[in-house]
Amino acid sequence: MAKIIAITNQKGGVGKTTTCVNLCAALHLKNRRVLLVDCDPQGNASSGMGVSKSHRPNTYDLLIHNTEPYDCVVHTKYGDCIPTGKELAAASVEMIDIPRREFLLKNALMRLYSDYDYIFLDCPPSLELLTVNALAAADSVLIPMQCEYYALEGIADLMTSIRICKRKLNRKLEVEGILLTMYDARANLSNQVAGELRKHLNDKVYETVIPRSIRLSEAPSHGIPGVLYDKSNKGSKAYMALAEEFLRRIEN
Repeated sequence: MAKIIAITNQKGGVGKTTTCVNLCAALHLKNRRVLLVDCDPQGNASSGMGVSKSHRPNTYDLLIHNTEPYDCVVHTKYGDCIPTGKELAAASVEMIDIPRREFLLKNALMRLYSDYDYIFLDCPPSLELLTVNALAAADSVLIPMQCEYYALEGIADLMTSIRICKRKLNRKLEVEGILLTMYDARANLSNQVAGELRKHLNDKVYETVIPRSIRLSEAPSHGIPGVLYDKSNKGSKAYMALAEEFLRRIEN
């Protein structure tokens, strides 16, 4: 039975998609059966896995046309992926008149539970209907967070949103962990933000931190996850370490 993890943050530019792609690829390298479902209309997670944004059927077809999920899965060298493209941008509007619209993704993924160990949902950077679908389907939420003051302010709003979804839509929803991204050990602010988070949220904050890395930023343009694009890079090593910590927390 797969564990479903939504990777989300209401703030953009925090390394959400980078985390989704690289954690998925790192776990695939560790012989786990993984599926990445791209729920963000930008489709960056799809291209990061080497899948064209024009590929059909995709997440849009899964949600709106009730397409068989197996037909939407693309097998890659880095793990499986249900890609998406620009048509998903209209899905939130099209879903409004569908009964139990918050559970469309959950109902579709139920047919894939037995095929994977982990299913990752890459969410849009806002609390729209696509994100609500992801939170309703997920067992837990992984929150990438940039080490900046505004991000520290925003974490309280995100936690409130998660609590509301837990109360109204998905009672089993928990916070899997908070991941510090774009970390600069030389900057006082990075260390202050990390210290505040660890003080208030304790073991919910991963010990592994993801440093700033140009090589991680370059990788998507080649359609290769960073952990394979340059294995010796500090960012790639950090995501491999995150995969180990992730598995240690869950499987031990």
